[in-house]
Amino acid sequence: MLFFLLRKLFGNSRSLGSRQPVQTRSNKKSSSGNNMGNELSTKLEEVQKQFQLTPDLVVRHLTIQATGTKAALVYLDSLTDNEVINNDIVNPLLSEGPVNKDEHPFHTNVGNIRKGTEWADLESAILSGDTVLLIDGNPDAFFLDTKGWPKRAIEDPQIETSLKGAHQGFLETGTQNIALIRRYLPDRELKIKELTIGVRGKTKVWIMYLADVANPDLLKVLESRLAAIDVDSIINTGELVEYIEDNPYSPFPQFILTERPDSTVSQLLQGRMAVIVDCSPSVLVAPATFITFFQSIDDYSTRWMIASFIRLLRYLAFIIALILPATYIAFISFNYEVIPMQLLLSIAESRTRVPFPPLLEAMLMEITLEMMRESGIRLPAPVGQTVGIVGGIIIGQTAVQAGIVSNIMVIVVASTAIASFIIPSYDMGTAIRLLRFPMMIIAFMFGIVGIIIGLMILVAHLVSLESLGTPYGSPLAPFRWSDMKDTFVRIPLSKMVKRPESTSPLQSRRGKDNRRAGGNP
Repeated sequence: MLFFLLRKLFGNSRSLGSRQPVQTRSNKKSSSGNNMGNELSTKLEEVQKQFQLTPDLVVRHLTIQATGTKAALVYLDSLTDNEVINNDIVNPLLSEGPVNKDEHPFHTNVGNIRKGTEWADLESAILSGDTVLLIDGNPDAFFLDTKGWPKRAIEDPQIETSLKGAHQGFLETGTQNIALIRRYLPDRELKIKELTIGVRGKTKVWIMYLADVANPDLLKVLESRLAAIDVDSIINTGELVEYIEDNPYSPFPQFILTERPDSTVSQLLQGRMAVIVDCSPSVLVAPATFITFFQSIDDYSTRWMIASFIRLLRYLAFIIALILPATYIAFISFNYEVIPMQLLLSIAESRTRVPFPPLLEAMLMEITLEMMRESGIRLPAPVGQTVGIVGGIIIGQTAVQAGIVSNIMVIVVASTAIASFIIPSYDMGTAIRLLRFPMMIIAFMFGIVGIIIGLMILVAHLVSLESLGTPYGSPLAPFRWSDMKDTFVRIPLSKMVKRPESTSPLQSRRGKDNRRAGGNP
């Protein structure tokens, strides 16, 4: 009920026209747009002014052996690879080598070299991990690619674990994440668009898509929303989602956040787009539908009958996690006549010592469960698992013995927790955990009728929700029979010859025959 009222008060969607264009920083120094000049000492003085209180700034003076010209290398030691600087820049500069004066009057082994003449270009290059070469008498600054910030090794995904899938997860380096995707999809049609978001942080963002599959209209919508973001910096992908989603007041996730390269490639092949944020180990995939959050990469590496059974189990777990506590409250408070007599007597006996109404009893146990879940996440892994298991057993047993809750309530809460863990998407599982509380309140007020009203509101909200303008309820609303092959059940892969219509792909048919034809069959 809470999100429904918020949607009515604040609107159902975020208009693109209400976003303001990104404004440039007004507190930049007046010299940031001026040319640097020719004299080396003057340029170094200005660099020291721009980077005051920067202890990791390194200025290395040297003489280019091939021309006898004085020069200086300027870089941030914490963001560069010192081995590359010494072996590929300093050593070639100090030794005579071939010089192409038309392109740059020095010789290095670095492949990516850019020029700049303004202080803003120099500042941006240094802060992004490049090494700047300043030459006496030359008005140009040369930016050499020497990025080498700390990075971790490729590890198993922490949230999206897989039994048969690849044991590789995304990292905090955007270029490495692009490389992981390219390994799975070495296709010339895999295109990448680079954007920079943030006035201060200047976070790099890449949009990856298959040019001959992805819908260009959806791509334009995504680009326009990203370009309209006006913030200091984007720290992770979760922040980015809030700026571009259609309905910020909905509890349901409207984009897929994944940490698996193989899952991302699977979505790209279906006509979706991936957004990679530098410094974030999660990749955003858009557009999304309600059904996609119940699909797992293991569904396509397991026999189709087993995968279909597990997927049906997930939908059953969704219903249990959403309405089981509310159903218990409705039966005990209003509709106890539907309970078999022997079970009703057992429930009544277990509740004889409980002084609280069913709603307060359920709320108490659910809040305790959520606190235990969060504490288990924050603690170290071995300690968190022990605290979760032992704490649950002790609290449940002592609560029953003390007469605070009934035995049946402990069973209901435990079943709800297990059901919420079955859902493969963490964001969707969190949404269900949140919606469980208003469902319990409306069940306490109106019984089974209240549960039905709550479900009707949820269905109406899901039908009206969109992701990048794509219907969130597809392929159920609007109904698309061709997409039902990978919805509640998964038919054999040999029969899944068409891409989902919900993404509006340019090529609906998979495989080389359609690619050779260059369009839809």
